[in-house]
Amino acid sequence: MSTPFPFTAVVGQDDLRLALLLNAVSPAVGGVLVRGEKGTAKSTAVRALSALMPQVDVVPECRFSCDPGSPDPACPDGPHAPGTAGRSRPARMVELPVGASEDRLVGALDIERALSEGVKAFEPGLLADAHRGILYVDEVNLLHDHLVDLLLDAAAMGASYVEREGVSVRHAARFLLVGTMNPEEGELRPQLLDRFGLTVEVSASREPEQRVEVVRRRLAYDADPEGFAARWADEEADVRARIVAARELLPSVRLGDGALRQIAATCAAFEVDGMRADIVMARTATALAAWAGRTDVLAEDVRQAALLALPHRRRRNPFDAPGLDEDKLDETLEEFSGDDDPDPDPDQGPEGPGGGGGQPEPDEGPQGDDTGAPPEAGENGQPQPSGAGEQSAVRAAEPFRTKVLSVPGIGEGATGRRSRARTEHGRTTGARRPRGALTKLHLAATVQAAAPHQRARGRSGPGLVVRRDDLRQATREGREGNLVLFVVDASGSMAARQRMSAVKGAVLSLLLDAYQRRDKVGLVTFRGSGADVALPPTSSVDAAAARLESLPTGGRTPLAAGLLRAHDVLRVERLRDPARRPLVVLVTDGRATGGPEPVALAGRAARLFAAEGVASVVVDCESGPVRLGLAGQLAGELGGTAVTLDELRADSIAGLVRDVQGTSRRAA
Repeated sequence: MSTPFPFTAVVGQDDLRLALLLNAVSPAVGGVLVRGEKGTAKSTAVRALSALMPQVDVVPECRFSCDPGSPDPACPDGPHAPGTAGRSRPARMVELPVGASEDRLVGALDIERALSEGVKAFEPGLLADAHRGILYVDEVNLLHDHLVDLLLDAAAMGASYVEREGVSVRHAARFLLVGTMNPEEGELRPQLLDRFGLTVEVSASREPEQRVEVVRRRLAYDADPEGFAARWADEEADVRARIVAARELLPSVRLGDGALRQIAATCAAFEVDGMRADIVMARTATALAAWAGRTDVLAEDVRQAALLALPHRRRRNPFDAPGLDEDKLDETLEEFSGDDDPDPDPDQGPEGPGGGGGQPEPDEGPQGDDTGAPPEAGENGQPQPSGAGEQSAVRAAEPFRTKVLSVPGIGEGATGRRSRARTEHGRTTGARRPRGALTKLHLAATVQAAAPHQRARGRSGPGLVVRRDDLRQATREGREGNLVLFVVDASGSMAARQRMSAVKGAVLSLLLDAYQRRDKVGLVTFRGSGADVALPPTSSVDAAAARLESLPTGGRTPLAAGLLRAHDVLRVERLRDPARRPLVVLVTDGRATGGPEPVALAGRAARLFAAEGVASVVVDCESGPVRLGLAGQLAGELGGTAVTLDELRADSIAGLVRDVQGTSRRAA
């Protein structure tokens, strides 16, 4: 095993290191989610932490790392007699790959032996390996939802349950959960964010001297890992001893009523949901006091705990960046400061200004800011003449809940919430012979396959004689995520301020829907003389929203160029991710101008999608009393459907359904 980079040699990243150390002191804090751009030492710091964790005593030959002083009474390898002589080993750090299967995570039962012999032949998974250690998930935002649910359930309950057709195994699974992610590759669902105790935002330093030191230490480590680690051995030993001392002090730390009031007031002020934030803040503040060698929690501990535990829990829109208004935090702490803090030191009070008047936080987003730009001339809804200049970007209208757009048929793509797909999870629709290892047994089909052969197999007792050829795998149907490629007309015919605001609001609404349904998204725009890929396909829906917000308009309408560029994006993406089915959402009024025969060329480009069976929806943005119906004709060329901006709203669709049902009942 290679020598890890020393934890104490990591340059900067103070919040990241503190959050990891607090969890090492008190695993009850609930783990750490580290968010940041690539190349910011996220994985390096996490892997380095494992060398600082105190050693653990385990029962010899127990695959589930039972504590000999207090063995798990339900351990599958037990029972272990209390007081069994144990052996000491380093705490493990187990990495969960993004592509791991459910059986690899929680373990697997030998179904054939369970049915034929009635024994629980259980092979432990990564959760068992990580018990009393660290479970590290790199790129946790790319982990399949059902794996994340299993992982976080085990972290919350301290145990893992494996059940297969009435045969169940339970074992302890208490670990320090650490996840890292790059927000540009997609966000975690809010309810999953809440399950991580602390969240830290990391970024590369902009200070030249600090960057020089990072490079210097990394080159020295790469040249001689053992020698570099030896030079930091004393610092590592000091931190390891401090962790042990803080763990021993932790039960003696006093969390007074004043600190509790500050915690409750802070959570209420930032409108966090539920009580988990209060509990995590209390545990974090207690760990901070123990780490500082104190037995009382001070206001400074509460403040630091809030900065680590609340940014990802405050109420916000999905596309808003996590953050906390520190001026508001200081005001709240000052207002609810109590008199029970022992010997308060005025030099150790809340950091930062206590009053308001500061600049708005970045997480307030563009909606809290007014550019002050004067309105453009020509906002009468009419197409601009050929060669019209570019107009500045307009704000998106308020988003709304959209109609569900899906890809026809049944796919086999990544787990999501949009279109029908054959998945490992969902409702059972049939059975088949297993290809490879059996993961989901179809019990009835297995019994039906084995029953006709019982006499020939010499069955003499009540048990069923089952052989490998009898086993049947359950086929299940669930939902998949799709590639939703937005192709947006940003030409002069769409440039009227009111119309473009409505169009951006509609696309933003569809992006919100894609965020909730775990889709990948891409954005192609066309205007002037060509088309651009504003955003290559990505899981970062907020990046698409940011590009949409700054989208300028004006010029001719090169519809064919937009369609051809979208077709090229799909061709490349099909090579990268062939199982993910695409859905093209074309947002246009149907006009095509510029170049020879623009309408005919656009029709030929549209028929490429129809020939390949690509699912498509045209959002018809035509307005005014006289409608040409060009978008509907284009939808026919694409082999897709057309909806107006009004029809895109889920409430208008629901109203239409109710009207149709009411008419049918009256007719009956």
